[in-house]
Amino acid sequence: MDINQILSAFLVLFAVIDVLGAIPLIIAIKKKTPIRPGLATLVTALILISFLFLGESMLSFVGVDIGSFAVAGSILMAFIAFEMLLGVQIFKEDDADTATASVVPLAFPLLAGAGTLTTILSIRAEYETLNIVVAIILNMIVIYVVLRSVDRIKKILGPAGAKILNKVFGIIVLAIAVKLFSANARLLLS
Repeated sequence: MDINQILSAFLVLFAVIDVLGAIPLIIAIKKKTPIRPGLATLVTALILISFLFLGESMLSFVGVDIGSFAVAGSILMAFIAFEMLLGVQIFKEDDADTATASVVPLAFPLLAGAGTLTTILSIRAEYETLNIVVAIILNMIVIYVVLRSVDRIKKILGPAGAKILNKVFGIIVLAIAVKLFSANARLLLS
């Protein structure tokens, strides 16, 4: 285990999962139906860890290598960053079925969405798998705490604080996207 890799992977995933930026959406879901923080966290962890180990096999089955997926993922991450920075909606969100709100849309696609899954495979090119698993687990702890205390966090941040936090994480996600793109595009073009 490498603490630097764990911390770096944790921060990358934390920025992309953006559970703090999702607080307004989580509150909207909670208005429709109660959420179960433990279930949502467990399902999110299972999705991310499963994709970490099976995602590459699924990609090779359809003839895509990790470098190409990382480049595609970096472009997707850039769009997510633009959403965060510009306050626009590029990706369509599905309505929630209130009976399954802890799983859909909370665990998937809000927390373990396409951007996060793409990031999981993209960072495999840079970090050891064990370090990524530890980073996922640490993020799940944060997600659980946030889901348990979302109402208190919203009151503390206020509307302006939530927007500022979203912008800061948007810049971080964009910087990560540029780094992933440049590192993997060079490999594809050489």
